[in-house]
Amino acid sequence: MNDSMLAPPSTMKAWVLKDPTELELVDKPVPQPGRAEVLVRIDAVAVCATDLEVIQDGPPALIQGGAPFNKNFTPGHEYMGVVAALGEGVDDWAIGDRVTVEIHAGCGRCRRCREGMYTSCLNYGANYEGNDKGHRANGFTTDGGFAQYAVNHVNTLVRVPDTMSDEEAALVVTAGTSMYGFTELGGLLAGDSVAILGPGPIGLLAAAVAKSLGAGTVILTGTRPDRLAIGAKLGADVTINAREEDAVAAVRRLFPGGVDFVLDCAGTEASINEAIGMVNRGGKICLAAFPHVPVTVDLPHAVRNNVYVYGIRGEGKSAVRRAMAFMAQRRFDATLIHTHTFGLSALPEALRYARERVDNAIKVVVRPQD
Repeated sequence: MNDSMLAPPSTMKAWVLKDPTELELVDKPVPQPGRAEVLVRIDAVAVCATDLEVIQDGPPALIQGGAPFNKNFTPGHEYMGVVAALGEGVDDWAIGDRVTVEIHAGCGRCRRCREGMYTSCLNYGANYEGNDKGHRANGFTTDGGFAQYAVNHVNTLVRVPDTMSDEEAALVVTAGTSMYGFTELGGLLAGDSVAILGPGPIGLLAAAVAKSLGAGTVILTGTRPDRLAIGAKLGADVTINAREEDAVAAVRRLFPGGVDFVLDCAGTEASINEAIGMVNRGGKICLAAFPHVPVTVDLPHAVRNNVYVYGIRGEGKSAVRRAMAFMAQRRFDATLIHTHTFGLSALPEALRYARERVDNAIKVVVRPQD
């Protein structure tokens, strides 16, 4: 593909968020990359549950210091594509390179970014006139992927091998979130026992990532048999249907003292307490999902048993790059969670499929160039 074939137009189609739950397909100017940035022609973007939350409620999106509604903001963050233009100083990427992207670029100047915790940037959302500290989180604080083009900082780019389809490359961010969770738990899972709660996209790929990292036994709990079956194909050694048996008791039958690690991908009061109940003394829990209201949890048990609890947002510490390494090596088949594909004009229907799990939808992908 030569450079002239990728020359971007002056305008593009993009969805913008109006009132809560209301999206409008409009023509927007194609953004121009600045220093250390590239323009990405978006070829595939996956729908994430957080996109649904942003469109309905606003948070965690923060635009111009406030809610994202009626600000010409384009959501969507799990995308891949082709480099279509280079900003000043970019010599490590070329027009035509296939890339997938991390969400967060951070500001690069705060203490958290300097520590490598750019998903916890202390200047989150500070990127507008009068308060511009350089923070970027596409689809949250800057325009995202429900469009035909987007600008990305070079530190968010991950190379896509020619052997990988566009749709699979759009799933790398999901695997990266699972990878980040295990990174925060210490990253050394070889021979250890891991329980994963919730067979959503992150939970399913967490089973694959945990097994790829060498976990001895991977347990996946959930309530949907079809998803548990996919989890088994991706690497779960044991699946537990929480509708048919008590998940904590089932885990304790296998590991009377409890498992070494728990990754909660359900984000409910019940799942957090299940995680506390099934981890062993001195074990570690990572909350990869979160409740939307305050909850009551058994902290006395956690403290008495020296249980460590971590929370993560996004896919920090270069987890997307490491997840891509596993996927490029075919350690697991992430396409097992890709169930539906739509064109850009059908985004509202794609969101409905994801939200209502129409036709057993798991991961829905949109192709903006179609």
